[in-house]
Amino acid sequence: MNAIAEPLNARPKTTVIFTCALAALAGLMFGLDIGVISGATQFIQAEFQITDHVIEWIVSSMMLGAAIGALGAGWMSATLGRKRSLILAAVLFVVGSLLSGGAWSPETLIAARVLLGLAIGIASFTAPLYLAEVAPENIRGSMISLYQLMITTGILVAFLSNTAFSYSGSWRWMLGIIAIPGVLFLLGLFFLPESPRWLMMRGRKQMATEVLQKLRGDAEHVSHEVADIEEQLRMPQKGWHLFKENANFRRSVGLGVLLQVVQQLTGINVVMYYAPRIFQDMGYDTAAQMWFTAAVGLTNMLATFIAIGFVDRLGRKPILYAGFTVMAIGLGLVGTMMHLGITTHGEQLFTVAMLLMFIVGFAMSAGPLIWTLCSEVQPLKGRDFGIGCSTFTNWIANMIVGATFLTLLNGIGNAATFWLYAALNVVFILITFFLIPETKNVTLEHIERNLMAGKPLRHIGQ
Repeated sequence: MNAIAEPLNARPKTTVIFTCALAALAGLMFGLDIGVISGATQFIQAEFQITDHVIEWIVSSMMLGAAIGALGAGWMSATLGRKRSLILAAVLFVVGSLLSGGAWSPETLIAARVLLGLAIGIASFTAPLYLAEVAPENIRGSMISLYQLMITTGILVAFLSNTAFSYSGSWRWMLGIIAIPGVLFLLGLFFLPESPRWLMMRGRKQMATEVLQKLRGDAEHVSHEVADIEEQLRMPQKGWHLFKENANFRRSVGLGVLLQVVQQLTGINVVMYYAPRIFQDMGYDTAAQMWFTAAVGLTNMLATFIAIGFVDRLGRKPILYAGFTVMAIGLGLVGTMMHLGITTHGEQLFTVAMLLMFIVGFAMSAGPLIWTLCSEVQPLKGRDFGIGCSTFTNWIANMIVGATFLTLLNGIGNAATFWLYAALNVVFILITFFLIPETKNVTLEHIERNLMAGKPLRHIGQ
């Protein structure tokens, strides 16, 4: 019996990992589109003879599309299903990439970037949701963290691709070549199963059971999970109606929104969008700026493995404590060095090391774990609405951070700007202690029961 049972039990785990890894490739497309524009702007500006203001529109139009996509993704995911929503996002990725590479005017490029933003908005909502609903609780954190790893991988690949094409100034290839991984992602999606929880919501219990059997392999476990989902589905409210009628759901939505604000105010996109400018202020020339920017992307990707390796062993909160502490120290020391003045090569390298330490702190904690927690704390009936609100907030906060950094530099100075972000990370340690629950090895249904019973947010994972 044992000899037969072991391969049967091993197969579903492999199936789960394959399914989650394929879904997490949405993050790769996300990262490619974030990173690719930074290296192309100077060549776009030269070809179209456009002003800095138009360049700002080209860059920021993607965030606008992402915010719109995130707003509609909740309805789309609930109506079409998680799988079809990801397929639509993949189609938009491909079309937007091809249109970007072939753009014949700035207006066309802006429209293409909006399409890419719509794809990112849909994917950034649906992929973590799908991963949370497909992965078993004992590896759920690691599987959702794969999404963040794919984002960081995409950013790094985009930086490297930009460097290769920059020698010829081929900005069209920079923007258009990402259609290739987009097509591969689209084809792979057809092999994914639909979310069993969504199937249950649509009354397809038999199909949901079959999917869970393939993913879990243990008939008794599947039976219990189906029963848990059925119990949650008896609640008649959902979405906006649930938000209006249920104060406990409003608490989980508020927590999701707060988590996304926290993630953006760590200062991560300040570094991602303005890394060359930051390295310039440290005294480096253009070539060094490009290499150190690539180092930022590599560090961001590699440090994400820390979260994947430890999130389901150490838990969410210990890693967040460590990450916010590391980020506060890193940015605080960068600000201090800029205040004292960076004059020697050793001082330059130390300041770069502190900035990279900040990147490590983010990639190991707030980067992947915020997405994990936003998926975990929302009740089933309102999960689409709750994650939609938090994802929309992510993009609005993203836009605000990107639009204010240079103003802060010019207004209060380099040192004070980095000190401000360091202080915010100290505040986030307190927020983690008082508001954020520990959800390690806890089923989504158990978290929901505690939430709806009115337990304090920090205790809903107990």
